[in-house]
Amino acid sequence: MMTSLLETVSGTTMQALTWRNNQLSVESLALPVLAEGEALIQVLTAGVCNTDLELIQGYMGYEGTLGHEFVGQVVGVFDANNPEQASWLGKRVCVDINAACTLATSPEHCDTCGHPHHCPTRTVIGIVNHDGGFAQYVKAPVRNLYEVPANVSTDKAVFCEPLAAAFEIPEQLKISPETSIIVLGDGKLGLLIAMTLRLFSHNVTLSGKHAEKLALVADLGITTVLSSSYKPTNLADVVVEVTGTASGLQQAIDWTKPRGTVVLKSTVAQGAALNLAPVVINELTILGSRCGPFDKALEALATQNLPVDRLIQGRYPLPKGVEAIAHAKTKGTLKILLDVVSASGLEQ
Repeated sequence: MMTSLLETVSGTTMQALTWRNNQLSVESLALPVLAEGEALIQVLTAGVCNTDLELIQGYMGYEGTLGHEFVGQVVGVFDANNPEQASWLGKRVCVDINAACTLATSPEHCDTCGHPHHCPTRTVIGIVNHDGGFAQYVKAPVRNLYEVPANVSTDKAVFCEPLAAAFEIPEQLKISPETSIIVLGDGKLGLLIAMTLRLFSHNVTLSGKHAEKLALVADLGITTVLSSSYKPTNLADVVVEVTGTASGLQQAIDWTKPRGTVVLKSTVAQGAALNLAPVVINELTILGSRCGPFDKALEALATQNLPVDRLIQGRYPLPKGVEAIAHAKTKGTLKILLDVVSASGLEQ
């Protein structure tokens, strides 16, 4: 059974930006069919991520509808007689992209780790066996929904997924105001990580190649440096590698103090040769860091100075999704948005 806000759902097909057979195109697809515990979400706005660009380079071998950064309105639930499900109807939401099995919410019930982000049978919206949000409609488990606070604009909320990834770092590491941190890379995620970590530490440096990008956060108490001319006077307690390049890890290792921590955030389809001897000699910790807490990201957007919308550099209606991806692939481009529903509520 599926109950919808019928006035917002028209027809049985929808437009979606897909990647199939090495071809990017806008297709007409059937509306998602809900299973038990799922909601139907009308997508309002979606953001293009570097991971989307990696997917069309062969990362994860993905085929289907792209898109994992999106904001939408819940227009349908599998069972409207279930109060928990029905309470989501009409709400503006962000969605945790890891759709885990029902056991992966508690270590007591899951024999792997009990964490939904690492469930071995999970799907990942727009990345692994689950169509994504570059579409008029997408489905997701109700337990993955997070309501967007009323004072957070849709343009800001669309950054929730990568911002949550930034908030994963202080979830994994103890960061004090004195912790010295270098963030390598001034792309979209690097800028968001620098914005976030400066809420925890007074000693955050962002190293990048583009003065105009570094300027976007220079007024937030973040030290900004051009990587071409920067040599750290002191090695850092924590170096976050988010250059989006295969060679970034080596630089991160070189800039981390003995017994410090290198945090890896980049996902790249290609590898590179590494000298790992300094990891052993300096007893470094290498920490992989991926998805993070959506609730904390949304709370910060509502209560902290996080001007994430500064990163928006272009927006396209969904039918021009191929052009949007081409723009996003242009070197130096920050956030490109797909506007699926206009401000008037009419689908684009």
